[in-house]
Amino acid sequence: MKKILFLLLLPLLAFSALHKFYVSVTNVNYYERDDALQITTRIFIDDLEEVLMERYDVQTFLGTEEEAQMADFYIEKYLRTKFLIGLDGEITAYDFLGKKYDNDVIICYLEVPNVGLDQLKKVEVHNEILTDLFDEQKNLVHIKWKGNKKSFILTKSNAKGMLNL
Repeated sequence: MKKILFLLLLPLLAFSALHKFYVSVTNVNYYERDDALQITTRIFIDDLEEVLMERYDVQTFLGTEEEAQMADFYIEKYLRTKFLIGLDGEITAYDFLGKKYDNDVIICYLEVPNVGLDQLKKVEVHNEILTDLFDEQKNLVHIKWKGNKKSFILTKSNAKGMLNL
């Protein structure tokens, strides 16, 4: 009887073990001294590798000794299509400064120089990171500026957050 019960529960246990939580966390901080938005985005390495393989057919081996020489190129290319910053309704260019690894997470560093926050009326973040591969993906975005903070949970169907200054 115990064997039959175990066999009946095995598929349910296997399915629950395969279920994964899909999330990225992005911090957008305004630094008055530099007049820049400094951005960090944290993404699970295996999820990013999967989307890079799906979109560009490239094995990156992120965070390993075998990491592809073109990994930064493909990471930046992907971010530029899926992560946008708008200042007063205009999409604004940002610099990809690099990346580092923290256990199973990749942290990407971006910067928007010469922001001129004193003249701005609104900041928009459009974040579709991994939503093209995972319908359940949630992208948390935290924006800090001059002691204020606002957070958004962005999804595939609602990928844009706006902050009126």
